[in-house]
Amino acid sequence: MPRPLWSGAISFGLVTIPVKAVSATEDHDVHFHRVHLKDMGRVRTRKVCELDDQVVSQDEIGKGYEIAKDQTVPVTDEELDAMPLPTAKAIEIAAFTDADSIDPVRISDSYYLAADGQVAAKPYTLLRKALERSSKVAVAKFAWHGRERLGLLRVREGAIVLHAMKWPDEVRSPESLAPREVEVGEEEIAQALQLADRMTIEDLSGFRDEYRQALEGIIAAKAEGKPLPAPPEEGKQDKGEVVDLMAALNASVAAAKETRGEHGEDATVHEMRPSKKTARKAPAKKTASSKSAAAKKTAAGRSSTGSAKTTAKKAAAKKRSAS
Repeated sequence: MPRPLWSGAISFGLVTIPVKAVSATEDHDVHFHRVHLKDMGRVRTRKVCELDDQVVSQDEIGKGYEIAKDQTVPVTDEELDAMPLPTAKAIEIAAFTDADSIDPVRISDSYYLAADGQVAAKPYTLLRKALERSSKVAVAKFAWHGRERLGLLRVREGAIVLHAMKWPDEVRSPESLAPREVEVGEEEIAQALQLADRMTIEDLSGFRDEYRQALEGIIAAKAEGKPLPAPPEEGKQDKGEVVDLMAALNASVAAAKETRGEHGEDATVHEMRPSKKTARKAPAKKTASSKSAAAKKTAAGRSSTGSAKTTAKKAAAKKRSAS
């Protein structure tokens, strides 16, 4: 089990559940050192007092709050721990709500809450079963790292998870970012929904961090003195501007069907009406192409028959004039 980041208790009415929190996620990013390019020596950050320009050790550093220019009030960790705050050493459940009512934008870091000792086993199980059977999530308050936070408790694979959340006033309104109202046709919406349906998956475990893999490949090549991996060839992706939305949707649906190896006729790809603003044409369906080809063949046959009749008439007219 990862090293606990915090220990305390969940306060659920009159029920107290001793727990310890461990991070629910892992950091797999590639981290670089800052180095002196001349000799590859490490460049470190020094903690220097701006008044005497002296480097200070960690045990000489504390917290201070600037209440006015040139006036700072020191605050010790002991004073923070002794604050009259009910959530100082507890995750206090304040309410329950439907999971769908929580805006995902507000969710931040996640932590697993493990039962701390055998005495916590029964109340921990009680809360877990209550959350599972109610299909609700618990809204809680807790204090970590010098501030009170809002949290969300839910169950994942038999464990209680604590999600740190933003306070309501910490989420900016996106109102000014929305584009102006534009007209979107029902046919375009239907195609977008069909594309979403074709791209729907149940399991996300297949996704990989391709940037990190490429970065590790560069580091491995440099460490072994090998040539760096070649960058992807240009021109493989169409960087042109998408002029016709329906054409793009039709092509996307077709590509999704081909990627999944689906050749059935359960999905309908609507024919695109010719656009007045662009010379590009949407890829027509196979059935439409067949009809078009058949029509062209019939027209060609009629044209050749008409030409033969015209030639025969001209020959007869010449014969009469000669006689």
